[in-house]
Amino acid sequence: MLSRWLDALPLVAILRGLTPDESVGIGRALSDGGFRVLEVPLNSPQPLASIRRLADSLGEDHLIGAGTVLRVADVAEVAAAGGRLIVMPHADVAVIRAAKQAGLYCVPGVATPTEAFAALAAGADALKLFPAEQLGPAVLKAWRAVLPKTLAVLPVGGIAPDNMSPYLAAGANGFGIGSALYAPGREAAEVGRRARQFADAWRAGMQAIQGNAA
Repeated sequence: MLSRWLDALPLVAILRGLTPDESVGIGRALSDGGFRVLEVPLNSPQPLASIRRLADSLGEDHLIGAGTVLRVADVAEVAAAGGRLIVMPHADVAVIRAAKQAGLYCVPGVATPTEAFAALAAGADALKLFPAEQLGPAVLKAWRAVLPKTLAVLPVGGIAPDNMSPYLAAGANGFGIGSALYAPGREAAEVGRRARQFADAWRAGMQAIQGNAA
């Protein structure tokens, strides 16, 4: 279950553009900031090498995998590099099934209820609401009325510390965070600072929701 890594802090670091040489330093900075789930998009430089270094350095307490997985053939390569998570921008059921057959977790991107339910039928472990900027909290709220209550839905795209609360109120279970957290050339110390900002914003948002429900 993804809850093993998402329960403490359900934020996924999207490390697009990460290089192998900086991967360990960035990974440790994120870990110190509370992040336990990290993905390296496959359109990054030498992504499989970065996945291997992150998996080796951070260990079983972290879930490391690949993003922007587009092909069935990519799944085996990610698994061979030590990745255990497949994240997709789309909901190709062939890729989802390949990930599950390989024993990996899979979080496909969906933009309609039809895609969402097809992805779940194929074995998806959680859903990535993508692009979140286009869909918005109102769409997520409508989806939550029909999606399984225990299913994790993670908005991705344009997420920042100051815009998480509306999605949380609509039923988001976490977020995928890209350039607002990491961008090529950004120092590990700065990435760690941003990680703590996101973690603080998540906790504040949850406390507000729990206070409103009391």
